[in-house]
Amino acid sequence: MSTNVVLVVAIVVLVACGTTLVLERSLTRILVGFVMLGNGVNLVFLVASGPAGRAPIIGTGDEPMTDPLPQAMVLTAIVITLGVTAFGLALAYRAWQLTGHDDVQDDVEDDLVIRRADLDRPSASFDDVTAGMPDEEGEDEQSASGDNTGTDAADRIAAERGEA
Repeated sequence: MSTNVVLVVAIVVLVACGTTLVLERSLTRILVGFVMLGNGVNLVFLVASGPAGRAPIIGTGDEPMTDPLPQAMVLTAIVITLGVTAFGLALAYRAWQLTGHDDVQDDVEDDLVIRRADLDRPSASFDDVTAGMPDEEGEDEQSASGDNTGTDAADRIAAERGEA
């Protein structure tokens, strides 16, 4: 059995373009990328199923039958892709109604995590093994050194954002 090279190239192009579009910030591009990715995966199922044969109905001929499982999986994948596409269209339309564009914005918490990483400070909820544990003299190591970097950084960042 020889594989159709045109279908393999189409699979590679669809999956590559779909993956690139899914990584964009616009919801419509993400949606188009998801549809392209789904079509590429459907072609993978059809190429992997082997050569065409007769209809998978027992007792209708001597020719070898086609495997019905890949066809059923592709049909299921088409239905799932249609449902996710409808949901994505609803999200994109609602985002366009509310904001006038469909770009996905950074989350406020993501921005806070990035700022903490730039400052190289732990978050306020970070519980270090030695933090809060009394040392041999019975003193808390963190309170003895006067180092409250986690909460100071969180307070400073919250003050910068105007939440203090």
